[in-house]
Amino acid sequence: MLTKAIEYATAKHEGQVRKYTGEPYIEHPLAVAKMIDEYLRAMDVDPGISPTIAVLHDTVEDTDATIEEIEELFGEAVAQGVWFLTKTPNFVGDRESRKKLCEARLAKAPYSIKVIKTLDMFHNSLSIQQYDPEFWETFKVETASLLAAMGTEDVYRRAKKNYGLF
Repeated sequence: MLTKAIEYATAKHEGQVRKYTGEPYIEHPLAVAKMIDEYLRAMDVDPGISPTIAVLHDTVEDTDATIEEIEELFGEAVAQGVWFLTKTPNFVGDRESRKKLCEARLAKAPYSIKVIKTLDMFHNSLSIQQYDPEFWETFKVETASLLAAMGTEDVYRRAKKNYGLF
């Protein structure tokens, strides 16, 4: 299933590039998938479908993919994971309101989904800190709030330590 998810996400993100770095967008979900796999294995936990969910985590948010399509192709559990990780659309209030809705949803997510989100934010933080110091100040506050809501501050600290960054 992971190979199928990589092929699907690669096709969906075709032509998209990462803000700041210009690298192919698919590099981000692949990096998050690798980190969740490594994290769970280090905890002596079978990663199961977590890497698949990580690979697909931005498809609904950033492409024409739908949750229904994800469910049809990858099953209900994967679709549910992607749903938890899909940000609230921009038409639903201002940034602060959307962030609070995401916090409430993710606070109720299964632990593995919380870890994926934490590693997603960690990976995003690397380029934000380097290339956008002004937004970095906002991102740090939002990240701290979400980590507290999910109870995954320790996961973020461990990622920073394991990847030897800032």
